[in-house]
Amino acid sequence: MTNKISEDFLWGGAIAAHQAEGAWNVDGRGPSTADVMTAGGNGIPRKITKGILEGEYYPNHEAIDFYHHYKEDIKLFKELGLKCLRTSISWSRIFPKGTEAEPNEAGLLYYDRLFDELVENGIEPVITLSHFEMPYYLYEKFGGFANKEVVPLFVKFAKCVFERYKDKVTYWMTFNEINNQADGQEPLHVWTNSAMIIEDEDRKEELVFQAGVNELIASAAAVIEGKKINPNFQIGCMMAYVPVYPYSCNPEDMMASVKANERRFFYNDIHARGKIPTYATKYWERKNYQIDISEQELAILKEGTVDYIGFSYYMSGTISTLKDVEGWSTEDIPNAKIVKNPYISVSDWGWPIDEVGLRYILNTVYQRYDLPLFIVENGFGAYDELTEENTVHDEYRIDYLSKHIEQMKKAIVEDGVPVIGYTPWGIIDIVSFGSGEMEKRYGMIYVDKDNEGKGTLKRLKKDSFYWYQQVIETNGEDL
Repeated sequence: MTNKISEDFLWGGAIAAHQAEGAWNVDGRGPSTADVMTAGGNGIPRKITKGILEGEYYPNHEAIDFYHHYKEDIKLFKELGLKCLRTSISWSRIFPKGTEAEPNEAGLLYYDRLFDELVENGIEPVITLSHFEMPYYLYEKFGGFANKEVVPLFVKFAKCVFERYKDKVTYWMTFNEINNQADGQEPLHVWTNSAMIIEDEDRKEELVFQAGVNELIASAAAVIEGKKINPNFQIGCMMAYVPVYPYSCNPEDMMASVKANERRFFYNDIHARGKIPTYATKYWERKNYQIDISEQELAILKEGTVDYIGFSYYMSGTISTLKDVEGWSTEDIPNAKIVKNPYISVSDWGWPIDEVGLRYILNTVYQRYDLPLFIVENGFGAYDELTEENTVHDEYRIDYLSKHIEQMKKAIVEDGVPVIGYTPWGIIDIVSFGSGEMEKRYGMIYVDKDNEGKGTLKRLKKDSFYWYQQVIETNGEDL
């Protein structure tokens, strides 16, 4: 047994089309669901507007203009030493409304150029089909993924890009973090995953389950079609993992953590095992939810399981049933509360910092599914201060990432977990999904732009750039 990470390990970085590309109405692209999300702030939610409204600021419209800067950025990625780049395809760049008979050739050509540039620079594209966006028209026409009419439209989009890029992309993921909508409590997650605005509070949870099932059917159907186009494709899912620990060794706390984690595992159980878990069907029975799924669709789920599991990891959660512990109540676990973990710190945005949780989730997920894993998001959002020397001394980011990589190495070397690669989120500063801010920065490359959209868009290397360059060069030995 080796004590080192494999030489073919994919060290990389991650971005998403809607948070980086900009050019929201260029070359025939139609508006996406991400284009109607205004800027928010730390503790200030983003608004979802009905169409593009005059006087509102939509940070995704320009983002960091990766659409026009990708060659410059890829040159920096090559210098950094990246072996792969995880990004996404903007669905509305290929099918502006989502319902067209033929794709938009200008959009297809853009991704031809992008993927060619990556490959020519020795960087493997890792591509998500739908990363928190879809054509806005699919909301207007169908009400999003709650409507089964959207399923074949997604599969058509997937087949189109699978065929077009079959010789340029090996690693694919279908949907990004669709399990984030699991509890239906966060409107932004329901919107970005499913293009749904839910006004009927009594039916909210049922509708989210239906949309999720429809997305899982769409994902499985896309996997089936992708394998016909290129049997060598590696097609995975992408989950958000926030493991929920029991606050105490009280058996009730332990059981509460099991039920809380089922909310996250529901989507992955279907992606990986090809069937709806019994804990979900029993829950639907108790709630009298009528989830529409046919025998034919159940067969699609069974056939279209994923090759690997991509996932994000930023933090852990903690749950308790103890009366003397303060917290935030949950809707579906009686007497349970989400509580603060007294053993870990938090970021400026209140996100728990728990590097050991990454090793925990790597072990848990591998033991549950026996599939290769790919850490496609992990990172530290922070306020960065640009010095007079035009750099950023982001030792806090280096500290966060180095501790997480160390835990990943333990999972690989000591626990035997097969990990394909590691792509820190926001390898270059991009628009924050949750808040719409530019100043919640994750990148190792600074982009000169502020929360109001002002700046030169100049790219500058942070201290973490040189640190990660050394990490890649030494294959994770020098942290």
